[in-house]
Amino acid sequence: MRLLFVADGRSPIALNWIEYFLVQAHEVHLASTFQNPIDTRLASYTFIPVAFSTVKATGEDQAETNRRRGIWSASAVGLRTTLRQWLGPLTVPGAARRLRALIDRLQPDLIHAMRIPYEGMLAALAGDSPPLVVSVWGNDFTLHAPSTPLMRRYTRIALQRATVLHADCRRDVRLAYNWGFPEAGRAMVLPGAGGVQPEIFYPPENIVSEPIVIQPRGVRAYVENRVFFQAIPLVLARRPAARFICPAMQGEPQATGWVQELGITGQVTLLPKQRREQMADLFRRSRVVVSPTTHDGTPNTLLEAMACGCLPVVGDLESLREWITPGVNGLLVDLSRPQMLAEAILAALSQDDLCLRARQENLRLIAKRATYGQVMSTAEQVYGELIGKRR
Repeated sequence: MRLLFVADGRSPIALNWIEYFLVQAHEVHLASTFQNPIDTRLASYTFIPVAFSTVKATGEDQAETNRRRGIWSASAVGLRTTLRQWLGPLTVPGAARRLRALIDRLQPDLIHAMRIPYEGMLAALAGDSPPLVVSVWGNDFTLHAPSTPLMRRYTRIALQRATVLHADCRRDVRLAYNWGFPEAGRAMVLPGAGGVQPEIFYPPENIVSEPIVIQPRGVRAYVENRVFFQAIPLVLARRPAARFICPAMQGEPQATGWVQELGITGQVTLLPKQRREQMADLFRRSRVVVSPTTHDGTPNTLLEAMACGCLPVVGDLESLREWITPGVNGLLVDLSRPQMLAEAILAALSQDDLCLRARQENLRLIAKRATYGQVMSTAEQVYGELIGKRR
């Protein structure tokens, strides 16, 4: 198959999905909305900036620059998100013209836009083309789509143009119909990054007895990190031995400030961004994983932590209820007050029977619904059916 992916080429989620089709020796082209290192296995790579995605530095160098400048605080991330929501759509038509020229030159069998803003928007505005698969990420509908008039308009256009909708939770399929996805349209519900690779993410031999808590979501506008950090002293008051691990927060000014202000320096470890193998090791060392988000689909880090035996403590969101049954394989929590999160973490640290039941159920769920080979084989089959119908 000759496949054209329109994606953020820096995204581990997008790259993990694309990797499968490279390994399967399909002809893979990438139109990336951000500059990134080029995989030599790609048949072609094209950089198409949209919504001011013109930053040239990539990887850890850029991340370190951002941290030194202090721009990853929650307020700064929120402001940047708001500015892109208002001004970013203005750049979509021009980027769509560049994509149209690329499509005419490559003549792909299928296009997969791996997010609605802004990849799905520019793929839809590029005009008639081969079958178009559009992926929905966790906050595309709940955070971005209703934010501005142009975001609403372009979200609807993307969904009306989509041949197949790819969502990582059933909630987003339901919301897609409200945003213009045809009632007769085809949807596939599969983990966004293609699922969990069991050779990397697997559980330790026994449940973890050490009171170690990991928060893998980093700093995002929709992550309640203030509530998370304020809950830590409340946990420590009853479990002084508890320790907290926070990947992708080392050098982040706001996180550092909270740790110092709350006097929890000795109990909290702020780590740099970790490789997948490193994350797997951290999950296996941890008893509890906390995902304190107010907008979400199915977080890949949540599935990976479940595969490594962690007990999930997550925000009470409709999408997460598709995976977590309270008191059975995790805990759902109202994130409006730190005390409520602290109580949930304390319960997770103290209840061995809950941890054991959750581990068994979560391993069953991952094996049934979220293993990488199974998920990507399904996606490959859908691609083939779409291309076969077109031919």
